[in-house]
Amino acid sequence: MPPRRRPPPAGARTDLPPLKIIRKIILLQAAYYVTATALILFTTLVYGTAFSLDLVFSWNALRGDTTLGWMLGLVWMLNSLLCVIFLLLLVSRSKLIPDFALTIHFIHFITTTFYTHSLPSNLLWWALQCASAAFMVFLGMWACQWRELQPISFGGLGSSSSRQGPGESSQAGESSNGLLSEGARSGGGEYEMMNMKGEGAV
Repeated sequence: MPPRRRPPPAGARTDLPPLKIIRKIILLQAAYYVTATALILFTTLVYGTAFSLDLVFSWNALRGDTTLGWMLGLVWMLNSLLCVIFLLLLVSRSKLIPDFALTIHFIHFITTTFYTHSLPSNLLWWALQCASAAFMVFLGMWACQWRELQPISFGGLGSSSSRQGPGESSQAGESSNGLLSEGARSGGGEYEMMNMKGEGAV
């Protein structure tokens, strides 16, 4: 008889199959680049310069001695803020947020390296990646934890009882069991037994 396999513990990462993890990574990475491209395109139109893919995939554009370089840095941080929304919608588990957020930036590092055929040597680019990753991790975990701690509503079953005051609930309980007489509720201290079916009063 083959040994019985123990089920994985609740909340383990084995709850997410590999194909589902890969699909979420692809969706998050696509959303990361789509929002970044849209923001950078809008920025270049306002700034009055030509748009190119170098502004998205090249680390040379992030320079501290040009206005466009600082604007791109702010755009990438705004892009990180928008990606927190995608993390909240697609991942929605605070324990998995660091893995997905760091994976996004690691894939961006690989993409930038292959696009420029060189390792990034700009300190501003590295500082921006560290700040963006930390921003997405902490803000994403906070958003997921806030969502997890929200009370669950099961309808209006308890709405009528919650609106009753303490005096009303006690009177309702006394009238339902029938053990206390009017004298006992008024402070007289007289008690009587409830009439049972087929039996006389005691």
